[in-house]
Amino acid sequence: MGKRVALVLAGCGVFDGSEIHEASAALVHLSRGGAEVKIFAPNIEQRDVVNHLKGSPTEEKRNVLVESARLARGNIQDLAELKTNEFDAVIFPGGFGVAKNLCSWAVDGKNCTVNEHVNSTLQAFHSAKKPIGLCCISPVLAAKVFPGCEVTVGQDKDVDGRFPDAETASAIVELGCKHICKNVNESHVDKANKIVTTCAFMCKAPLHEIFDGIGTMVQEVLKLA
Repeated sequence: MGKRVALVLAGCGVFDGSEIHEASAALVHLSRGGAEVKIFAPNIEQRDVVNHLKGSPTEEKRNVLVESARLARGNIQDLAELKTNEFDAVIFPGGFGVAKNLCSWAVDGKNCTVNEHVNSTLQAFHSAKKPIGLCCISPVLAAKVFPGCEVTVGQDKDVDGRFPDAETASAIVELGCKHICKNVNESHVDKANKIVTTCAFMCKAPLHEIFDGIGTMVQEVLKLA
């Protein structure tokens, strides 16, 4: 029997929700690994709605669960209904929705607050010693909830212009966590906390390299599950 994995989304679209390529890559690798996946998202209003053609906010109001249902092909549940004992692992793709909807990192940085259902989900999986996978900006969730953990968001310096958000690594360190520098096609495993992270689109890299990096994260999560 395959591992049972919960995938938590934050909307639909890189600028105000989950990064679509990352969510899809995680689902493909989970499928290839024989996992049984169920998708969840919090039933809350998005912090903002961004016109992805213009890159600017609009006056629209959208719901994170409703928008995430687009990526889930309609097969999705409210995160409040997630029962940890029914799963072997949980994975959070990235996208600005993580930093806007799942927590307030986009506005408050390291002083952010984490959505109550996101926080309780992370705490429950951690307490049950079940692996947690995170990519792109979502490792900041672990850094905020689990002081002292090890994560990666890529590099801590903007190497050759490929890591424009390298300062995120410094904020993670300021939270009392250890940032591990990794390339886009790699992931880091915090064995003590069973947290697996990869940088994904925190690196300006070809899509196939991001896809492969997410693959290493998923593989490591399934090994720990």
